[in-house]
Amino acid sequence: MSIAHDHGGLGPYTVEDLHAREDEGRGLELEDGWLVELSPNPLHNIAYRRLHELIEAAAAQAGADIYVDRGGDWEISTAAGVRKPDVIAVPGDIAESWFDGECRTTIPGQDLLLVVEVVSPRSGSEGRDRFRKPQEYAAMGIPQYWLVDYTPEPVVQIFVLADGETGPSGKKAGAYRLDQAAKAGDTLQVEIAADKPFTVRFDPEVLRQRPKHLTDI
Repeated sequence: MSIAHDHGGLGPYTVEDLHAREDEGRGLELEDGWLVELSPNPLHNIAYRRLHELIEAAAAQAGADIYVDRGGDWEISTAAGVRKPDVIAVPGDIAESWFDGECRTTIPGQDLLLVVEVVSPRSGSEGRDRFRKPQEYAAMGIPQYWLVDYTPEPVVQIFVLADGETGPSGKKAGAYRLDQAAKAGDTLQVEIAADKPFTVRFDPEVLRQRPKHLTDI
């Protein structure tokens, strides 16, 4: 078993410290040398699973070669350290390279097509999702950032990179602008740039509906 590198609880910490913990850093992000705890709950988890399914299904229907994952299973590197978005989408050729050999523990943020963060209200992570993470993701050149609220009603905001700036990978980067937003009862249509561009269409109301396997019980 790995020895947790807790530095007596004082920090600062490195990526190596995060991964050397007994829990391998599950449920934690690394921000400016400090470990910060994620704040999931059942409704939060239902929302991001729904979004994962919607994006994956739309990509498959269009024949787009992308990889979609969810729930902090993959880490991405940003200027702050390590983030674990609720949903990520990556071009298929980049994802394929992970599985051809030794899988990278942390993915460079600039490799992503989009990231999704679902807000847990009144939690320690809410402010990061709304303010800090958009700055980090935009600086990495991630084309889209989806910010999702599931209470008091579902609302999805789609942010895209502003025109005219490039980041460290040569991709457009800098800052996000709000492209569109939708609440329960609206229809959201989001165009995703991939090898075969595709559109994700949904009513945010679906983010608070019980999964079918629960309604069938």
